[in-house]
Amino acid sequence: MRGQLALRAATAASWASRRAGRGNGSMIGGLIALKIDPSLMAQLGRGKRTVLVTGTNGKSTTTRMTTAALQTLGRVATQADGANMDAGIVAALTAHRTAPLAAIEVDELHLPHVADALNPSVVVLLNLSRDQLDRVGEINMIERRLREGMARHPAAVLVANCDDVLVTSIAYDHPNVVWVSAGSGWSVDATSCPRSGEPIVWEGEHWYSTGADFKRPEPQWRVDEQGLHGPDGLEIPLSLALPGRANRGNAAQAVAAAVALGADPVKAAAATGTVREIAGRYRSIDVDGRSTRMLLAKNPAGWQEALSMIDPAATGLVIAVNGQVPDGEDLSWLWDVRFEHFEGTQVVAAGERATDLAVRLTYAGVEHITVADPLRAIASCPPGRVEVLANYTAFRDLNRDLAEKTGAKA
Repeated sequence: MRGQLALRAATAASWASRRAGRGNGSMIGGLIALKIDPSLMAQLGRGKRTVLVTGTNGKSTTTRMTTAALQTLGRVATQADGANMDAGIVAALTAHRTAPLAAIEVDELHLPHVADALNPSVVVLLNLSRDQLDRVGEINMIERRLREGMARHPAAVLVANCDDVLVTSIAYDHPNVVWVSAGSGWSVDATSCPRSGEPIVWEGEHWYSTGADFKRPEPQWRVDEQGLHGPDGLEIPLSLALPGRANRGNAAQAVAAAVALGADPVKAAAATGTVREIAGRYRSIDVDGRSTRMLLAKNPAGWQEALSMIDPAATGLVIAVNGQVPDGEDLSWLWDVRFEHFEGTQVVAAGERATDLAVRLTYAGVEHITVADPLRAIASCPPGRVEVLANYTAFRDLNRDLAEKTGAKA
């Protein structure tokens, strides 16, 4: 009865929020529901075959791809907006109460207790690196916490990226692992073994610890430019609408997760190719005659990957950086990112912390101008294709401004 009351209160709060123009109301509905009945998440997840997706980067994209792949089996409960903490998860499950399947994005700090509540069939472990140290904390501590959390769910299938040292450590002792070679463009946060503290040695794509019996497992799935290579010699073409090597790795883990629940691998792989944008990321929009593509990055690993996606033929590149609380107010991470490879493209430093970024670009030897307002920064670029790379609040605010300017949905 308490659960039913919580759901009715959530529905009413969501309706009131929408009527007041405060958004879609899902978050306030989830918050109120959990206040009334803290066990509601477990109740809503009961009977569903659930995939949880976590990691520092790529959660929203992989969750969307996993949802597409699982839809070849049936209806899927998932978040539409990437709200990956308790209230957002409850809101998603509330909105899709009768769906037999779920693909749920989970903040890495929340994974252990969300897994305890939802008893997942599959957990997708993407990657682990530094992100908002003031909120998340030291990365090896997070690895240990996730390892302990997954140990409580030995029946769950862990779809783990064996190219990421910290993710491998989380899954290494688990009895039910599907290893995927999904790539790792960032190894700065895993130079030492998370189990012994001794150095990690890399030999090509393989790695091993010098202080423990801990090394890169042999993958059952791997991805390259030709496609997906799976168990028993399986080879599947992989044609994605989203750019970048990292997204091919995301798709590989999404397919492996769906196959673990019984999906046909060919149909699952084809479904991942239908994903074209995620909450405004990767979309292109015309801004004053400039075809402007929006990219989001939140931490050093994400920035490095996003920079590799920049079209070298673009006439302009706007890099927008804020330093608000959701971004992390300490921007010292800018010095960990390699900005040195832009030639022939007009680079514009923008955002609330445009001056900090401009200093970093100067030391990187990147010719640039500084235009703090991102909309004006786009307008300062020559006509043609403009790439915009922004961190969280800069991306959010620019999407809002673009919606006001062009009438396009943010």
